[in-house]
Amino acid sequence: MSIASGLRGRHLTRRLVQLYAGLALYGVSSALLVRGGLGLEPWGVLHQGLAERSGLSIGVVSIVVGAVVLLLWIPIRQKPGLGTVSNVFVIGIAMDGTLALVPDADGLPAGIALMVLGILLNGLATGLYIAARFGPGPRDGLMTGLHRLTGRSIRLVRTAIEVAVVATGFLLGGSVGIGTVLYALSIGPLAQFFLRWCAVPEERGSNVQDPGSDVPAVQDPGSGIPAFGSDIQNPGSDPVTPATPPQAILRR
Repeated sequence: MSIASGLRGRHLTRRLVQLYAGLALYGVSSALLVRGGLGLEPWGVLHQGLAERSGLSIGVVSIVVGAVVLLLWIPIRQKPGLGTVSNVFVIGIAMDGTLALVPDADGLPAGIALMVLGILLNGLATGLYIAARFGPGPRDGLMTGLHRLTGRSIRLVRTAIEVAVVATGFLLGGSVGIGTVLYALSIGPLAQFFLRWCAVPEERGSNVQDPGSDVPAVQDPGSGIPAFGSDIQNPGSDPVTPATPPQAILRR
C-alpha cells in the first residue's frame, strides 16, 4: 500500500472525512484521558513520561515517537499509507489543542467522567479511521511487521510491545491507573462495535475485507485493541495490504 493508493472510488470523500475525523477525535480522546488523571492508554503512558522528562508537550512527543516508529518500518519492509502518515501528525496536533482548552479534572467524579468519555470517544475514533482503510498507524505497522518477520502471534508481539511501552512510560513518570486497565479491557469491544457502525460500503470487485465483518477485533487505536488476549493471524503476505483484517490493526 502506497501513500497514494486507495485515493479513488465513489466513497472517497466519505473515507477521507472518516480518516481525519477519526484521527482528530483520537487525539481529543487521549487528551481527555490525560485530564482525567486516572491512567492513560499504553502508548499514552510512554508519551506522557517522555513529555515529563523532555519538557515538550505530549502532543509533540506523540508526533516524534510516531515518526521514529515509522522509521522502524524501513528494515521490516513496511509500506505506509495516507492514514499512516496522517496519523503521525493529526493525533498529536489534536491532542495539544484539546489540552489547551480542557482543564484538569476537579475531583474524582469529574476525573471518572473524563476517563469514561475518553475511552468511549477513543473507540469511536478507532472505528472511524480504521474503517476508512487508508493504512495502519505507525505503531500497528510495527506490530504486524514484527509478526510477519518473527512468525510470532499477533497476541504475543502486541503484548510484548505494549508491556514494554507501559513499563518504560511508567518509569519515566507516565500515568498508569484504573483508566489504563479499563481501556485495555473495553477498547476491543468498543472498536468492534464502531467498526460495524462506521463501515464504508465496498467497491464492487474490491478484495478489501469488510471491517464490519464478524472477525474478532484485536487491539489498540493506540495505537493497538485490546492487546491482551487477542490472537488473530495475518492471512496475507504483506501485513499492510488490503488482505490484512482491519481488526488486526486497531491501534494507531
